[in-house]
Amino acid sequence: MLSSYRRIFAAPGTVAFSSTGFVSRLPISMTGIGIVTMLSQLRGSYGVAGLVSATLAVSAAVLGPQVSRLVDRHGQARIIVPAMALTIGAVVGLLLCARLEAPDWTLFVFAAGMGVMPSTGAMVRARWAHLYREDADRLHTAYSFEAVVDEVCFIVGPILSIGLATSVFPEAGVLLAGIFLTVGVLLFAGQRSTEPPVHEAARQQGRSVIRNRGLQVLILTFVATGAIFGSVEVVTVAFSETQGHKSISSVILALWALGSCLAGVVFGAVKPAGSMARRFFLGVLFMALSMVPLLLVAHAVHGIGGLVAVGAALLVAGVAISPTLITAMALVERLVPAAQLTEGMTWTTTGLALGVATGSSAGGWVVDASGAAAGYWVPLAAGALGVLAALAGLGRLRAGLGAEQPAGAGDGTVGRPVDAER
Repeated sequence: MLSSYRRIFAAPGTVAFSSTGFVSRLPISMTGIGIVTMLSQLRGSYGVAGLVSATLAVSAAVLGPQVSRLVDRHGQARIIVPAMALTIGAVVGLLLCARLEAPDWTLFVFAAGMGVMPSTGAMVRARWAHLYREDADRLHTAYSFEAVVDEVCFIVGPILSIGLATSVFPEAGVLLAGIFLTVGVLLFAGQRSTEPPVHEAARQQGRSVIRNRGLQVLILTFVATGAIFGSVEVVTVAFSETQGHKSISSVILALWALGSCLAGVVFGAVKPAGSMARRFFLGVLFMALSMVPLLLVAHAVHGIGGLVAVGAALLVAGVAISPTLITAMALVERLVPAAQLTEGMTWTTTGLALGVATGSSAGGWVVDASGAAAGYWVPLAAGALGVLAALAGLGRLRAGLGAEQPAGAGDGTVGRPVDAER
C-alpha cells in the first residue's frame, strides 16, 4: 500500500507543494467552527453564530471560483498572495468586532470579506494533474492522498480551533487559522518549479466552466453534502454542550474525519473498477444512510454514553466521505478543460460551501428551536436531497464521461472532454 504513495512523490518538489498546501488548508477546517465556538461564547446564541459562519461560506461560494478563475488566467503565485492578504484583513476586523462587542452586522461584513480565501486545495490538485495527467494510476493515488490530507485537516483543525477557543480565549481558534493561512500561502506560493503553466486558452476563455452540465450535477450534489457537514458540526457542538462536555465535540468531529481518512488511505491504494459515475452515486447514498444511526443514538442515549455513541456513529459515517470526494475530483478532471481545472475544482468546493452555509444555519436554528438532538434531522434531510440530485444527474455524468473516450473504455483512462460545454 505504501509503495503506491511513495511513487507519487518521486517527482521533485511534490513533498514541498503538498506539505505547504496542507498548512494553507488548515484554516478551512478551523474558521467556520471557530466562528461558531467564538460567537456562541461571546454572544450567547448558536443562531447568530451559525448565521455568521454561513455568511463566510456563502461569500466563499461566490468569490472563491472567481479567485480560482484568476489563478487559471494569471498563475497561482500572482493571485493567492493578494487574496490571502485581503482575507487576513477581514479576519482581523472580525476578531476586533467580536472582542469589542460591536453590533452584529459588523460580524457579517467581515465574515463576508473572508470569502476571498484562496482555494489551495484545488491548486494542489491542479499541480498533481499537471504532473500525472498521462498516468491515471498515479493521479488517482495523488487525489486520494490529498483527500486524506483534507481529512487530517478536519481532524486537527477543529481540535485546535475548539480547544483553544474554549480553554484559552474565544477568539484563539480563528486567530490561529489566520496565522496558518499567512504562513501556508507564502510558502506554497514560493514553490514555483511545480506551478502549472498558464494556458493561453484560460486567458482567452470568456465563459465560466460552470456551464458544463456534468459539473453542475456535482455542484448540486455537493450543496447537499456540504449541508451534512455544516449541520453536523454545529449540532454536534451543541449536543456536546447539552451533555455537559462541550470541549469533547472537537474529538467527536475528529472521529468523523478519522473514518474518512482511513477510507481514503485504502481507496488510494487500490484501482477502483466500474463506472465512475455509479461509484459517485453509491458514495452519496452511503453518506445519506449513515446519518440514520446518528439521529437514533442522539435521541436514545444521553450523558457521556450519548457522546460516545455519537462519536462511534460518526466514525462509521466518515467511511463514505473520502472515496466520494476522490471520485468527484476525478470526475472534474475528466469533465472540464485543463485550462480551467482550478476553477472547476473550486466550483465543487463552492457547492460544499453553499451547503455548509445552509446546513450550519439550519442546524443552529433547529437547535435553538427544538434542542440539539433534533438538530440531527437536518443532515439526514440533506443526505436525502443529495441522493436525489446524484440520481437525477447520473445521465449527465455518464454523457460527459462518454464524450471523452470510446464506448466501453474503462474509467482508468485520463482524457479531455471533446465538448466541455455540453
